[in-house]
Amino acid sequence: MRLEILAQQLGEALRASGLMVVTAESCTGGWVAEAITDIAGSSYWFERGFVTYSNEAKQEVLKVRAETLACFGAVSEETVKEMAKGAIACSHAGISVAVSGIAGPGGGSLAKPVGTIWFAWALRSGKEWAAQEYFAGDRKAIRQQSVERALQGLLSILNGSLKV
Repeated sequence: MRLEILAQQLGEALRASGLMVVTAESCTGGWVAEAITDIAGSSYWFERGFVTYSNEAKQEVLKVRAETLACFGAVSEETVKEMAKGAIACSHAGISVAVSGIAGPGGGSLAKPVGTIWFAWALRSGKEWAAQEYFAGDRKAIRQQSVERALQGLLSILNGSLKV
């Protein structure tokens, strides 16, 4: 229910702003796009979504630099910012959100434990924001919290609070 409410509010904010959104997702596997498109009328504000789970897909589709992935990894501020900018560049949307993280149950490390998620949001104008979160729970819970945070960030930008 929470996702539906957030997605409904996001749709209203996007429609009011005249912007369309594009998503660039890794660990959420398209769930952000699904939440947005679950709302009737979403064709007015949803432009497209990219699911770039592998590093190769991030490079080929969103133009994330190999050097960025080699130096910082897929779960990093640098990578999600490049994903968000790449999604804008490869679409007609005015705002983007990118998500990359470790949903578990494996794959974590001391530096990046399971539940580490990076987000980035970008406007076509070039303004960008990033945030890191640590979520608890099983794989599904971590992914759901990530989708909620991605939508909340978009809403914050559109509502002018910029507290992403």
